[in-house]
Amino acid sequence: MLQHPHQLNALVHDGSATTAGTVEDPSPPGALSGRLIAIKDNIATRDSPTTAASNALTGYTSPFDATVVKLLRQHGATISAKTNLDEFGMGSHSQHSHFAPVLGPYIRNGVPLSPGGSSGGSAVAVATGQCWAALGTDTGGSVRLPAAFTGTVGFKPSYGVMSRWGVIQYANSMDTVGILARNVEDAGRVFRCLDAYDGQDPTSLSVSVRERAARRQPLARGLRIGVPIEYNIVGLAPAVRSAYTRTLGSLQDHGHSLHPVSLPTTRQALSAYYVLAPAEASSNLAKYDGTRYGFRTQGTDASPKSGLPLYARTRGEGFGEEVKRRILLGAYTLSSDAIDNYFIQAQKVRRLVQRDFDGVFTRLNPLLDSDVTMGAGVREEQGVDVLLTPTAPTLPPTVEEVKLQSSVESYMNDVFTVPASLAGLPVISVPVKLSGQGKEVVEEPDVQSVGMQLMGQFGDDQLVLQAAAILEQLDC
Repeated sequence: MLQHPHQLNALVHDGSATTAGTVEDPSPPGALSGRLIAIKDNIATRDSPTTAASNALTGYTSPFDATVVKLLRQHGATISAKTNLDEFGMGSHSQHSHFAPVLGPYIRNGVPLSPGGSSGGSAVAVATGQCWAALGTDTGGSVRLPAAFTGTVGFKPSYGVMSRWGVIQYANSMDTVGILARNVEDAGRVFRCLDAYDGQDPTSLSVSVRERAARRQPLARGLRIGVPIEYNIVGLAPAVRSAYTRTLGSLQDHGHSLHPVSLPTTRQALSAYYVLAPAEASSNLAKYDGTRYGFRTQGTDASPKSGLPLYARTRGEGFGEEVKRRILLGAYTLSSDAIDNYFIQAQKVRRLVQRDFDGVFTRLNPLLDSDVTMGAGVREEQGVDVLLTPTAPTLPPTVEEVKLQSSVESYMNDVFTVPASLAGLPVISVPVKLSGQGKEVVEEPDVQSVGMQLMGQFGDDQLVLQAAAILEQLDC
């Protein structure tokens, strides 16, 4: 690792160290009493700026805490800092930040590795001991990819389980608050404190759905683990493939069964995501015009001779290049000429991705009124409890290699994480040590682990955490 964590640019604002039990917040200390937790800078905090690492929100401080921050305080946590990220959560390497890029904690040939994105600051803060745990957001893999690249645990709950109220929107239908920690037990402890219905969030899962999911019986047998054949791609790095194969073998040796499954629409998932997410972003970011808050350009913002809107210069100077690229892409796919060929088709692909997942799990999706894919008996005999895949197809690149990547090459890092985001499933990335063939290709300061991703049926968050604890304890 690099010697000085503060050189990595993981933190952008110091917290106020406010905890529960103060005069302002008289709630008694709880399960997180005294724990230092950092918050990604796109999650609102009332006592430090919330800027989403964008010039467009320079100096903005929210008048309220996001619900997840409020719950952390109520359970006794200390909000230690705000963490760096890709601007508005748009990126896979945490290099697109108004506060300058985040550097990973590992180096290769003297060059820092990518920390993953967009929650790279949160992952690096956890990996280097600058906090006990951290909150991030995961839209297409932004908690899991940084976890895989930094050797930490990254958990994305089912969509709607944890409140999004107070989270700066990127793509509403996929944005999910996630947790980064050093181990599965700590991630689970934070999750249990934040797993609550929130009437302020219209996407929060209703109490009835939560109760339906909670009634599921815990497993009294070994795990039935699905191995998706579509994830065995040509671009899978040898070190990652070796770790994946070794992990599957170790799980089988410990009494769990492996079952090949097919998720055919996986091949179209990444393309669909990069139509849907920018489309939602182009709508969500339309409000940042400098009129009521945030950045406003110096001098007049009017451009009557060029025929541009009043706030054109403000938005042009306020947003970074990657954000502008995605706004333009989203605006195009929503245009009357393109919406049928792009946005509508991507929505159809998303529905097929969800149906693929519903068709392989043992348990029925609690959002469905009936089983549309297979009968209950067949589901019990042929379905699986969880799916296991690598989190990323390669080891983390260096930050210099990231600079040479095209946008499409950068987006390819999300190929394994995006499908579960489209379906809103609970997913966790757990580090597995490199050994054998993988160990031979890295030096001591380089990353020493590969992220393995466990996916469960919608609402099976506790089962995913249970399976992750089993995986974490294996001596692969």
